Amino acid sequence: MNDPAYRSATYDDLFDLPEHVIGEILNGQLITQPRPAPRHARASSIVGGELITAYDQGRGGPGGWWILFEPELHLGRDILVPDLAGWRRETMPDLPEEAYFSSAPDWVGEVLSSGTARIDRAVKMPIYARNGVSWLWLVDPDARTLEVYRLLDGHWLLEHTWQNDDLVNAPPFAEVSLTMNDLWVPVVQTG
Repeated sequence: MNDPAYRSATYDDLFDLPEHVIGEILNGQLITQPRPAPRHARASSIVGGELITAYDQGRGGPGGWWILFEPELHLGRDILVPDLAGWRRETMPDLPEEAYFSSAPDWVGEVLSSGTARIDRAVKMPIYARNGVSWLWLVDPDARTLEVYRLLDGHWLLEHTWQNDDLVNAPPFAEVSLTMNDLWVPVVQTG
């Protein structure tokens, strides 16, 4: 930017935010958002719970991963907080001592909302690609969809889209089935 008043955001800017706000630095700009709404939080919790049990803890699944909720990623000058992220233990045998991760995850899961979808797609997806994240899931509780992307030659390739109540065996976690209907807040019939 040529604006003399513009300055790139720094890590210190994140410490000045209120506790109820999530802050990220994306392409030098401070981006803030409120804590997730209930539909968003439920979808993230269900996906994370299923994956943590099977892949992080190795119960009912192959293990071999670290799966974490809202880890802070320091990827070059970008600081991101995805809803979920996972590292294969073969690429990251131990968790770091710092309160953040400086190595890109092998998988990221973002739960979309009306307030985050544009940034997740237009800003964060290219950052994840640039840093070599191999797999990206976009969960949309409003549209009731799961999109799975694979990184191929530095670009995202849509592998598959599941919807509504589909049974899902999605890479890189294809050994375990997820039922899409479990992610969505049940619709209450009135009348």
